[in-house]
Amino acid sequence: MENGRTVCLLNDSFPPIIDGVANVVVNYAEELQNAGDRAVVVTPEVPGADDTAFSFPVLRYPSVDTRKLIGYVTGYPFSPETLKRLKSTQVDILHSHCPMASAVLARSIREIVDAPLVFTYHTKYDIDISNAVRGKLLQESLLYLLVQNIAASDEVWVVSRGAGENLRSIGYEGDYVVMENGVGLPHARVSDEEVRAATEGYDLPEDVPVFLFVGRLMWYKGIRIILDALMRLREQGREFRMVFIGGGGDEKEIRAYAKPLGKYCAFTGPIHDRAEVRAWYCRADLFLFPSTFDTNGLVVREAAACDLASVLIRGSCAAEGVTDGQNAFLIEENAEALAACLTRLCEDRARMRETGERAGAELYLSWADAVHQARERYEVVIDRYRSGAISKERKLADDWLRTQGDLMDTFVRMSTLGNTLEKRFRRGREKDGSEKKKARTGLKKKRERNL
Repeated sequence: MENGRTVCLLNDSFPPIIDGVANVVVNYAEELQNAGDRAVVVTPEVPGADDTAFSFPVLRYPSVDTRKLIGYVTGYPFSPETLKRLKSTQVDILHSHCPMASAVLARSIREIVDAPLVFTYHTKYDIDISNAVRGKLLQESLLYLLVQNIAASDEVWVVSRGAGENLRSIGYEGDYVVMENGVGLPHARVSDEEVRAATEGYDLPEDVPVFLFVGRLMWYKGIRIILDALMRLREQGREFRMVFIGGGGDEKEIRAYAKPLGKYCAFTGPIHDRAEVRAWYCRADLFLFPSTFDTNGLVVREAAACDLASVLIRGSCAAEGVTDGQNAFLIEENAEALAACLTRLCEDRARMRETGERAGAELYLSWADAVHQARERYEVVIDRYRSGAISKERKLADDWLRTQGDLMDTFVRMSTLGNTLEKRFRRGREKDGSEKKKARTGLKKKRERNL
């Protein structure tokens, strides 16, 4: 892509609200800046947010603080001030990472900023919606709206083939491009001293295999499969240690379910220090990730960055691109299969280590390389848009959203005009006052001479 492009990244979550997609947006913005482009992040306001640490501008639009209800703020995307700042930035391409407020904002302003819109599908929203909303009719209505937002984009990206299949299953009928996410950790192991510092206080005998899980503590991540498999290992009298890093809505239930494992299972809670998480990857012998929910499984690539092999569900999105027994271990989606796999591997820690080294060599993808691929695709989208190859025929909802964009633009123009008139009036008033003062001074001097 030509250096000097301006990319507007839109997402409903962004620090201080942290999730996987928020991290994706941060990494996109940083790597675009490193490559010589300009990144602008547009996201809802969050009370207490401090964006000064970022090397790129962050534009916040109004929101309602609904974090206690859903863990996120709810953005109100029709912001004339945001549009005003984007127009002055001269955006080359819009890239939305969420099909909700971010996509609505992007659809409403793209005609005004005259830039194509790319959308990336990161999450299986049908599962999220079914967990958050009761009533099939309401669930189907929400999915329909999400799909309409996605389909209205000029190009759709998915983070894996499985994510694309899921997108099709909820009603999307258009084309898509697979664009993988990168890994935010360097491909290297940390020192023994760093590992000891991170894991101090935990009962981790050197001669006992350590299994690791990193992510949200939600049952749909396959955590019940892990715990049931480990209970089978304990029934066999096997020694091991299991460490869960993360928090989530099901954490209390998961901790209670794991209680029979006693000292063999530890929970660290969320760890936000990436260096500390990296040290845990380096301490573990095997990463357990029996999830069929995740569309990409970035944690699997993070583990690979530390030469740590993973156990994955055969056919899952996280297992895309891996080879069983070579750079990962694949199982069926049940506790019996995981227990059998762990039983074999507990007898052969050298195999776990060798498989992990191949995972690092074959599965790792840096964010620099991932964003380089995205930049090349941006250029294709921009060229097609400028040449007219991308149809600008919009759906009915786009007419309404374009009207909202036009209204916001009108507010911007009126505000700009009002400011201009106010400045002119102020200058005229100051000039008039100066001339009157000069006339009074001249009259005073004339009177003094006559006296």
